[in-house]
Amino acid sequence: MAVSLNDRSFNYGDGTFTTMQVQQGRIQLWPLHLQRLQHAATVLGFTGINWQQLQQQAFAAASAYTDTPQVLKLLLSRGEGGRGYATAGVTDARLYISSSAMPDYEEIRRSGVRMQLAQLKLAVQPVLAGLKHNNRLEQVLLKQELAGTDADDLLVLDQQGYITEATAANVFFYRENNWYTPALKRAGVAGVMRQHLMQQTAVTEVNWQPSELNHIDAMFICNALMGIVPVSMLAGKALALKPVQQFSESLVW
Repeated sequence: MAVSLNDRSFNYGDGTFTTMQVQQGRIQLWPLHLQRLQHAATVLGFTGINWQQLQQQAFAAASAYTDTPQVLKLLLSRGEGGRGYATAGVTDARLYISSSAMPDYEEIRRSGVRMQLAQLKLAVQPVLAGLKHNNRLEQVLLKQELAGTDADDLLVLDQQGYITEATAANVFFYRENNWYTPALKRAGVAGVMRQHLMQQTAVTEVNWQPSELNHIDAMFICNALMGIVPVSMLAGKALALKPVQQFSESLVW
């Protein structure tokens, strides 16, 4: 589907999206991806969405990739029209589906990634916290910052100094035999893989500042494409890989 010049997502980032892994023609964790889209649509006040039809379109797109893993992206725009920011006169929501090759994450799943703290901090907006909306300029700038380092990823704080996420993944920390993850009430994206993991095992949501990192033993990042990837080094401190491996092996995939 071509994007209209009047599309709200194109003009204002007025939309939401989810990025999914397709294996053997099937979308992995589909119920959680659908739940994410429905929650965002409710918060943003989107109308005119036929969820059954959206699911049928998503499944049809995924069914074309039975022989090779694929990345499928579903993007919902509020619709077309409406002069300026006001939403009066806007059409019903529009769905866009695109696909790309699945990256190979096997090596980093084995050896882990090196991380350091980002200089850029995320804006605090509780109404939008957790949503994967289409305003991703902060992530674009973070990827630019990352490109100027020798790290594999960055650990990002919000403007109030609380640990929030990686550049495109959620983060989990291991300390004294317990797992922790940022609460994401001020900023950040509540990812599908994060939700999947928290449904299976005890994880405590926390509001940590960087000083807490001095006391962690292990850490991993995760999203719906890469799965679980251990962090081997954080800001020059070596972290254990074994707790992450044991955690991953305990899960139902």
